[in-house]
Amino acid sequence: MIVTIDGPAGAGKSSISRQVAEQLGFEFLDTGAMYRAVAWAVLRQNRELTDASAVAEVAQRLRIDLSGGKVLVDGEDATAEIRTPEVTQATRYAASNVEVRAHLVELQQQFGREKNLVTEGRDQGTVVFPHAECKIYLTASPEERARRRVADLAARGVPAEFDDILAQQNRRDEEDSSREVGPLRKADDAVELCTDGMTPDEVIQRLIEIVEARKASL
Repeated sequence: MIVTIDGPAGAGKSSISRQVAEQLGFEFLDTGAMYRAVAWAVLRQNRELTDASAVAEVAQRLRIDLSGGKVLVDGEDATAEIRTPEVTQATRYAASNVEVRAHLVELQQQFGREKNLVTEGRDQGTVVFPHAECKIYLTASPEERARRRVADLAARGVPAEFDDILAQQNRRDEEDSSREVGPLRKADDAVELCTDGMTPDEVIQRLIEIVEARKASL
């Protein structure tokens, strides 16, 4: 069974989806981390983010391992580094790159074969796994998502201003929704869940209820 959880930046997809997968006993695939890993590697290699061919070349050569709750890039632990504001800003160059996207989508589909899987991203239910048995669109208001992002950065010792984060997030929402390849879009058959006012535990419980109800109907 494949469960896709799509939604905008800051909706809490990664942490929530990981815990849902653990409680269900499913594998977890953080596709956003894959695009972040490519952006991190491009920056690390001092390649030009605006050079689409260079970004694609870096992606094709990378070994990305998401096992054990860590993100290993060519064997190096980049789990923390890929979440910095610099990488967050650079990730759009990987996400909007046609060749990068085709390569990573293929890797994601390979990962999902013959496994019970919870996968999160922007286009999991629409492009990568259009025939997934359970599709969820996880969202929250822009202000709520920005507050969560500021709190997350503060917890990691990275200072950030709410207004700056909100502006960056709004730009990213526009870019994610308007790009030609793999745009952010709610699948027609997805269940939408707005998490404003909900605790993480409440969100996890609601998502598990949605998945279990879908399993029972199969």
